[in-house]
Amino acid sequence: MKLSTEILILGGGATGLGAAWDAALRGFKTVLLEKGDLAHGTSGRYHGLLHSGGRYVLRDPQSARECAAENALLRRLMPSCIEDTGGLFVTAPADPADYADQFFAACKTCAVPVIETSPAEALQREPLLNPKITRAFRVEDASCDSFDALHLLARAVRAANGEVMLRHRVTQIIRSGNRIVGVTGENLVTGESFTIYADIVLNCAGAWAGRIAAMAGCEVKVTPGKGLMIAMNSRLVNTVINRCKPPSDGDIIVPVGTVSVIGTTDTAVPNPDKYAIEDWEVELLMAEGEQIIPSFRQHRALRAWAGVRPLYEDTKKEEQKDSRLMSRAHALLDHESRDGVAGMLSMVGGKFTTFRRMAQLLVDTACAKLGAERKCLTKDTLIDSPDAKLHTVSKRLASLESNKWHVASSTAQPPSHQIICECELVTRAQIESHLRESGSPILNDLRRDLRLGMGPCQAGFCAYRAVGIIHETLQLAPPISNSQLLQFLQERWKGERPVMWGHSLRSLEFDLHIYRNLLGVDTLPVEREIEVYPTEQTS
Repeated sequence: MKLSTEILILGGGATGLGAAWDAALRGFKTVLLEKGDLAHGTSGRYHGLLHSGGRYVLRDPQSARECAAENALLRRLMPSCIEDTGGLFVTAPADPADYADQFFAACKTCAVPVIETSPAEALQREPLLNPKITRAFRVEDASCDSFDALHLLARAVRAANGEVMLRHRVTQIIRSGNRIVGVTGENLVTGESFTIYADIVLNCAGAWAGRIAAMAGCEVKVTPGKGLMIAMNSRLVNTVINRCKPPSDGDIIVPVGTVSVIGTTDTAVPNPDKYAIEDWEVELLMAEGEQIIPSFRQHRALRAWAGVRPLYEDTKKEEQKDSRLMSRAHALLDHESRDGVAGMLSMVGGKFTTFRRMAQLLVDTACAKLGAERKCLTKDTLIDSPDAKLHTVSKRLASLESNKWHVASSTAQPPSHQIICECELVTRAQIESHLRESGSPILNDLRRDLRLGMGPCQAGFCAYRAVGIIHETLQLAPPISNSQLLQFLQERWKGERPVMWGHSLRSLEFDLHIYRNLLGVDTLPVEREIEVYPTEQTS
C-alpha cells in the first residue's frame, strides 16, 4: 500500500488524535497511524482525572493555568465523556499545616477557581473522609472517560475527512537528504507493508516518541514514568479527593464510573512496554488511602494496573532528575532547528487535560513550516452534541427497560438482547454491531470500546461468551479465538496478585475454576498473537 498526505501523525493517543482533528478541520489532508487500538497506551491507562490545575499551582504555575482553561473548554466540547464530580483538596493529619495557605494563594495567582470550605461541610459531602481533616478547598476537578473521549476524537477526525489507521506500526522513517519525506511500516493484522509520503510528520507517540525520533536520526530523551493505580470495587467518594500537600504517591482518589481509583506512584522505568507491579507499591497506596479514608483497607480492592507518563526534560542523561520532580509540562521540538532534520515536529510531555492546546500549538507550527495560514477551529467545534450525557450503567439499564424485552422467561428474550456482560450491561447486539463495524477479533477492543469485562467480576462470566460471539460472527479458526481469550484474561488479571484477600481472593479462585477446570484454557491450541504491544506487567 502506498499513500501520500500533507500531514502524517504518528501516535493515536489524545495528543495525536487532537492534532489529527485540528489538522483535518483546517482542511489539510491528514493521516494518523497508531500501532495499537485507541486508548491502548498512556491515554487509556491513567486515573481518569480532568485536572482543575490545583495540583500544579505551586510547582508548575504555567501547567496550572493551562489545565484550568482547558478543563472549562473540554466540558463544553465533549460533555458525554466528563462527569462533573468537583474536587476537594483536604489537609489530613499527616500533611504539612502551612501548605494550605500557600496552595490557596497560588490558586488565586494562577486563576484556578477555588473556594475554601469547612471540614464539617467536606465531611457532610463525603462522609468516609478522615474526620481529623483540618482544611478543605473546593476546586473544579472532574473525572473523564478517556475510552469514550478517544473514540469521539477518532470519529471527529474521520468526519473532517481525515484517516485514522489502527494497528499500523512504523518500522522506518524515509529521508531524502536532511529532510523526512515519509514512513514505511506494517499492518499488524494483515501483515501487509505500507509506505506513506507526507509533507510533514508529527511525532505524537508519547512515551514512545524517543523511538520514533531515533528512526529519524534525532535524539529525544523521554523518561517513561510508571504510575501505579488501584481500583476499589465501589465509589467510596463521589468527589475527586486530593491531599493538600506537595504532589506525592497515593495522594488522590478519583471516582470513575462505578469504582474509585487511588493513585499514583511515580517511578522511572527503562522500557515503556515492560514494567512490573511491585508489592511495595500496592502496599504504599493502600496505606496512603487510609490517610484520606480511615476505613480504606476494609473495602474491596478490585485490581491494580499501571501506565507510563511521557516525561521530558532537555537535559543530559547524567543530569536526569527523579521522575516525580520532572515537569508535567509539554515541549514542542522542531527537529529542523534542533537537529538539522527538516520535515518532522515532536510533541512530548503534557497531560490528557491539555491535549487540545498541545495539538493546536503543534498544528500552528506545522502551518508555519508548510507556509499555510489556516486558523485553528477546535475551540469552537463541538466533538459531540451539547446535550450529550456521560455513560452510566443505569442509563444502559433504562435503555434495556424501555425496549420492554425483559420477561420472566429468559428463553423469550430476543437473542440480540441477551446480556453478555452483566456488570456493565453489554448486550449481544452491541457486540455484534461493534464486530461488524470494526472487523477486529481482539477481545480487548470490546473491553475498551464497550467496557466488557471491566466490572466487579473482571470477566469471570462474560469473556468466554464474548469470544464465542466473535468466533461465530467473524468465522474465525478456533486457535485464533482461543488466543484472544487468553490474551484478554492476561490483561484483566495482571497485577492482581498483590491485592487479593477476602472476597477478592474467593472471586478470583472462582474465575480460575471456570477458565482452567471447566474450559481448560491452559491447554487450548492457539494462533499467533494479533495483539500489539500489550504492556508486559508482572505481579
